[in-house]
Amino acid sequence: MLKKGDQKLINAWAFYDWANSVYPLVITTAVFPLYYGIVTGGKDAEVTFLGTQWNNTVLYSYTLSVSFLVVAFISPMLSSIADYMGNKKRFMQFFCLLGSFSVMSLYFFDGLDKLWIGITFSILASIGFWGSLVFYNAYLTEIAHPDRHDEISARGFIHGYIGSVILLVFILTMIMFPNWYGFIDHPLLSGEKPPNMVFQLSFVLVGIWWLVFAQYTFYHLPNNSFKRKPEKDYIFKGFKELRKVFIEIRQHSTIYIFLWSYFFISAGIQTIIVLAGKFGDEELGLPTMNLIITILLIQLVAIVGATLFARISKKIGNIKTLKTTIVIWIVVCFSAYMLPGESPNVDTYFYTLGGFLGLVLGATQTLARSTYSKLIPEETYDNATYFSFYDVTEKLAIVVGTLSFGLAMSFTKSMRTSVLILAIFFFLGLVVISFMKKTKYVK
Repeated sequence: MLKKGDQKLINAWAFYDWANSVYPLVITTAVFPLYYGIVTGGKDAEVTFLGTQWNNTVLYSYTLSVSFLVVAFISPMLSSIADYMGNKKRFMQFFCLLGSFSVMSLYFFDGLDKLWIGITFSILASIGFWGSLVFYNAYLTEIAHPDRHDEISARGFIHGYIGSVILLVFILTMIMFPNWYGFIDHPLLSGEKPPNMVFQLSFVLVGIWWLVFAQYTFYHLPNNSFKRKPEKDYIFKGFKELRKVFIEIRQHSTIYIFLWSYFFISAGIQTIIVLAGKFGDEELGLPTMNLIITILLIQLVAIVGATLFARISKKIGNIKTLKTTIVIWIVVCFSAYMLPGESPNVDTYFYTLGGFLGLVLGATQTLARSTYSKLIPEETYDNATYFSFYDVTEKLAIVVGTLSFGLAMSFTKSMRTSVLILAIFFFLGLVVISFMKKTKYVK
C-alpha cells in the first residue's frame, strides 16, 4: 500500500477529478441542458410530468434539487458506516457505478414521451456524482499532509478542468459537424438542430469516460487505511460514529462557522454553474455557440484561477483569499444583472463575465475543499463522516439556491432578479467567514 504523501498516490487521487468532472461540465452545464431544451420545446415551454403542468426550466431546476436532497439525506449515514467499517473506497465505487451507468441511460431519453427517463436518470446520475465526491474528498486528509492540501486540491480540480474540456471539445465536433462521424449533416453552426442521436451518444461517452478512468484511482487508493475492525452491528455503530462527529463539529467553532459560510457560498456558486447557460440562452438570447465558447472559456480560466489562488493562499492565508474570491463573485452577480441583453456587444460582455467567473470558480472550489480538510482534527479516523457534513452543507445550499432561483423566476418571469438573490447569498457567506478564527494550518 502506498504511503501518505507518496506522489503516485496523490496523482491517482487527483485523477478521479479527471474521470468524473466530465459529468458536471457536459451533463449539468453544457450539453444535456441544451438537449433537454430541444426535446422539451425550448424557452418557456410547458411539459407534463407526474400529471402536472410545468415550465420546462423550472422542472429541471426542481429535479436537481431533489437529487441534492437525497444525497444530503443519505451521505452522513453512509459515510459514518464507511468510516466505522473502514471501506470508503467500496462506497465511492458504488456511487461511481450508479452515476456513470445512469448517465449512459440518458441515451434512451429520445423524445418528450420519454421525459420520465430524462428526469429519473438525471436524478440518479446526480446522486452518483455527488455521492462519490463525499468519499473522494475525504481521502484528501489520508493521502497528504495539511501543508500540501491547497496545492493538491488545486491539482485535482485542474485535472478535472483539463479532462472535461478535452471530452467536451470532442463532443462539440460531433454536434457541430455530425457528417464527420456519419450522421446527417445538420451543423449547429448553421443554426439548425443536430440529430438527437449525436446528443444521445455523447451521454454514453461521458459515462464510459467516467467509469474507465476512475479505475486508475480505485487501483491505488487504499481501503481501510486505519485498519478498522468493525463488529457485526455496523449500522448502529455507524450512527454512533455520526453522532460523535456531529457533537465534535458543534464544539469546534471554527469548523461550524466555516460550514455556515460555505452554505451561503455554495448556494450561489452551484446555482450559477447549473443555470448560467440557461441565463445566457433565455435572458440574453445568445446563440448556442456563444454559450458553448463561454463554458469552455470558464473551464480554461478556472485552471489559472485554481493555480493562482492556491499560491496566493500560501502568502496571505486561506481566509483572506476566500474573502477575495467571494467579493469577486458578488461583482459577477451584479454585472450579470446589469448585462444589456439588446446590446450588439452582449456576447463580448458575456465572455468577459465568463472569464471572471472561471477565475473565481477554480479558486473557490479548490480553497473551500482544502480549507475544510485542514480544519478536520488530525487524530480522527472519521474523515468521510466529517466530509459528509461538508457535502450535506453544499447539497442543502444547492437546494436552497436552485429553489430560490426557480421560485424567483416563477414569480418575476425573469432570471435577473434570481441573480440578485444569489448575490445576497455570497454577501452572507462573506459576513459569516469574517468571524472565523485562525488555526494551525488555516490562517
